[in-house]
Order: sequence, then C-alpha cells, then structure tokens
Amino acid sequence: MRQNLFGNQGFSVSVLGLGAGEIGDGSIPEDHVGHLLNLAVDSGINLVDTAKGYGLSEERIGRHLSWRRKDYILSTKVGYGIPGHADWSFGCITEGIETALRLMKTDVIDIVHLHSCPVEVLERGEAIDALERAKHDGKIKVAAYSGENDALDWCLKSGRFGGLQSSINVFDQDSIQRVIPKATANGIGYIAKRPVGNAPWRFADQPNGHYSETYWHRMKTMELDFGADWQSVALRFTAFHSGISSCIVGTTNLNHLKLNVEIIEHGPLPSDVVDHIRNCWQKHQQGWDGQV
Repeated sequence: MRQNLFGNQGFSVSVLGLGAGEIGDGSIPEDHVGHLLNLAVDSGINLVDTAKGYGLSEERIGRHLSWRRKDYILSTKVGYGIPGHADWSFGCITEGIETALRLMKTDVIDIVHLHSCPVEVLERGEAIDALERAKHDGKIKVAAYSGENDALDWCLKSGRFGGLQSSINVFDQDSIQRVIPKATANGIGYIAKRPVGNAPWRFADQPNGHYSETYWHRMKTMELDFGADWQSVALRFTAFHSGISSCIVGTTNLNHLKLNVEIIEHGPLPSDVVDHIRNCWQKHQQGWDGQV
C-alpha cells in the first residue's frame, strides 16, 4: 500500500485509511469485526480512524488490534460524552483521551482530533489547551481538528494544530483550494473523510432523507456520470489529490475493503479526468459548504 508522510509529524500513513465508524455497531458480530480490522492492516492499511461517538469502535479496536499496535497509526476524536464533565471542557478532553487510551489498550494515540468543535468554543482555547497538555505529557503525538467551513478555517489560521480532517470528494471540493494548499505549506497532515461522497450514484432517484441526499443533488447538478467506474473514479480523485495524506473509507464488508485496496493500487486518475471533475465543480457549485 502506498504511503504519504503525515505533514511534518515524522510518520507515514497509507493513502487509504480505514474509517472505523461502522464497526461500532453492536449488531455486527465480534468475530467479523476482528477479521475485518486485521484484514485491513494485513492489506497495508496503516491508518485507523475512530471517535468517542462511534459506539463500540474504540473498544473493538483495542480488543482486536492492540496486539499489533506497531503496525498502524491510530486516530480518534474527542470533546463530548464524558460523565461529570461539560462538553469541550478541559476535563472532558483530558478524560476523553484517557478513556480512549484505556479502551484501545495503548500508551499513546498518534492523532487526536477535536470532533466538529464550534468556532466559539475553539476561540476560548480551553479545548486546544487540553490537547496540547496531552501532547506535552506524551499521551498523544498530534493535536488535530476534524470539521468544516468556518471552524476549519479558524483552526488552520491558529497555527495550533498538526493535523486536519474534513470532507473532500468529487461533490465536496470546498477545502481543496481554500484550505489544503495552506495546510501543506505549513506542514499540516490532512485526512480526507467521505472520499467517495457517500456513493450517491447508487440511487437512480432522489434518496429522500438518506445521508447521501445532499451529495446526490450535487452529482446531478454537476452533470457527472461515470457509470460502473464511479467507485474507482471517486476514490482515486480524493486519495491522490495533492496535499491529502490519507483518505478514510468506512465499511463492514470484506469484499468492499478488498476492492478499495485494489482501486488504490491503480494509482492517480488521468489528469484530464481530474481537470474535468474540478471544472464541473467550479462551473456548477452554488456556494456549497463542506458537509459536516
């Protein structure tokens, strides 16, 4: 699996990462989750991205992957859901990191993001101070932010984060020109979430109420159609875009995982295809913000 340096942080991440949100579903059998996690790492995927809010995800990563901790880069997100602490408080961040360390059975977490923290909270500084304290104490390696739009811009300008994460895909290109070049220039690692845009091409008609609905509208507005090649085109567009350290795809399907690994091995899209997608965005986008 191809790898990129994560900003100037001193470690490399696989171009394709595993988004571990879906494995947090308790209805998925434990042995299946263990098989999938280890298959991902065996396939060369060395970035596993999770969060406090992803159900059983952190616990399952600890159960099934901690025995091979040196084989992967671990990323999680904090800021909420800690009993006895207000969301985004210093104590909430600190205890959230401690809880994640315990659940994932590790002494250090490589990347810890504030998870969609609002601008007004970021401006108070308390949440960032807690991340920086954890880094100083050797409990995390990179203080990072996961989110969109104004908050993402604020974090980039603050100079206090070594990593950023936002939605980047064919239908969500807002950060490509506005954020990524500046992040790259400042040695900030960048993780792209939703790299295939929730796969809206699955739906012939508008998927009312489905999480793909917004991207489906954008796909139709952009007048794009790659037929049976959609998954390959979408994933490669994001994965190999300049400035992207890694892109995280979530799945519980072993065949889908294998397919995504195979797609990445095909390398970047032809430049004319990338230019066509970028031009369609610039022509048709209607002030579209990044999707939270």
